[in-house]
Amino acid sequence: MAQLATYLTFDGTCAEAIAFYERVLDGKIGFMMKIADSPMASQMPPEAQQRIMHARLDLGDQVLMASDSMGHEPYQGMHGFTMSLSYDTVAQGKPFFDALAEGGKVTMPLQETFWADGFGMLTDRFGTPWMINCGMRQP
Repeated sequence: MAQLATYLTFDGTCAEAIAFYERVLDGKIGFMMKIADSPMASQMPPEAQQRIMHARLDLGDQVLMASDSMGHEPYQGMHGFTMSLSYDTVAQGKPFFDALAEGGKVTMPLQETFWADGFGMLTDRFGTPWMINCGMRQP
């Protein structure tokens, strides 16, 4: 059976973002390689050497992967998706919401909705959009 994983692309902040997600989401960095340490280092310009070629964050039985853009084309930012986290209760989800919001922008505060005891949306300081659901209600 196929496994689905998210792959995020950053503009030179991948290492910092993955370290932040490791701390906030209680994960473990399973792999991270700079371009300088890869077999293709000699093919890349000096300004790209410290960019992350590939990183993997292990989150239990789930994986979040990421890299930096290679700089060949202008970075267009993250768009067209939202990362979604679900927790059983607001008490469980609120610390994650607050931590991800540090230095970012809250677009909807964590609050009660008709489908959940708590729901909020934000874009973190790295430009990654998030939704946090807590205490989902049955329709």
